[in-house]
Amino acid sequence: MDLRTETKQKLFFLTIKCLEKEKVIQTYTGEYRNLMVLLNEKFYLEDFGECKGMGRCGTCVVKVSGLKGTAISMERNEAATLDKMNIKDKLRLACQIMINEDIENAVVEVAKHL
Repeated sequence: MDLRTETKQKLFFLTIKCLEKEKVIQTYTGEYRNLMVLLNEKFYLEDFGECKGMGRCGTCVVKVSGLKGTAISMERNEAATLDKMNIKDKLRLACQIMINEDIENAVVEVAKHL
């Protein structure tokens, strides 16, 4: 029996644009720790997420639209890192976006591959 069945998690979808491919990914809350882990799992990206999710290196920058709820807000490390990199306008750190229903139907583009 898989974890989703045991915890009765609702499946949801998001669209990922990466490496000249566009994929619709089906997932559920808790399947991946965060968006960075999902992207590494599905696309095997080199040099992506070097700080392992601390929100400090800026190597997991993504362009994202369609976030809602708690996924919209940035934590302190994320805002500071993006500010140091002089990054604005819908760009986020994938390591700081948790996998839950607040990203349902979001569109994510991996920035280093834009």
